[in-house]
Amino acid sequence: MEKFQRYYLSFLLLIVYTNTIAQVNCNAVEGENCKKACEQYNWASDRQGSQKSRETFDKATGLCPDFSNSYIEKTVPYPKNGDFLTWKILIDKAVAVDPKMHLGYRGWRKFQFLSHYKGDHLDVVRALSYSALGQKEKAVSIVERFSASKRYFKGIYDHYQLGATYFELGRYDKALENFEKQSKENNFAGNIYFKSKVSKIRNKDYLDLKQLVLMTYDEGKTMKDVYTHHFNNIYRKQI
Repeated sequence: MEKFQRYYLSFLLLIVYTNTIAQVNCNAVEGENCKKACEQYNWASDRQGSQKSRETFDKATGLCPDFSNSYIEKTVPYPKNGDFLTWKILIDKAVAVDPKMHLGYRGWRKFQFLSHYKGDHLDVVRALSYSALGQKEKAVSIVERFSASKRYFKGIYDHYQLGATYFELGRYDKALENFEKQSKENNFAGNIYFKSKVSKIRNKDYLDLKQLVLMTYDEGKTMKDVYTHHFNNIYRKQI
């Protein structure tokens, strides 16, 4: 495997945490100033990236410092520009105001952008962190326990990421079981790639699967992220 590949148990918390940058029902916000801040936030979030939107987010935080969404939305441009210092200042403010809402988002982004594997130990981030640190058995135990709980929110790549971790542990039956489940929910090149590797290890015909991987990859059916490459993403060179 390429050195950059790490096998994580990703629940894709980004799907869950998109609620932090969604439109807000301002009627549910208490306080006249905070309602106005909410309305400004909604207006500016639809115009993210413009100078006017940045100015409006600043006005919103000035009107209501307790309206944490404005801090989150203000963070968006900085990772894109590599300015993680400013991003960290703003995300910390959001967490200080509403840790329940934003702590997981901060933990995920620190993991994704900065390879920060210690701290922010929410269940999902803990599993990701242990896997990244090479403690894959511990990662598996966390994700298996968490996925059985009522708090579990299944991400679109969960079975794939769990299967990839099982594969690294040499537990090919469990790996294949998860790759098959992934195929039924959201199949893509990386998932087929690992299925072909299991077949090859077991001395079964894998060439048809390999051709299917290439075809699927060329059709653009891969894991995508607007900020960075996905964990366990597979590239054509590897195939």
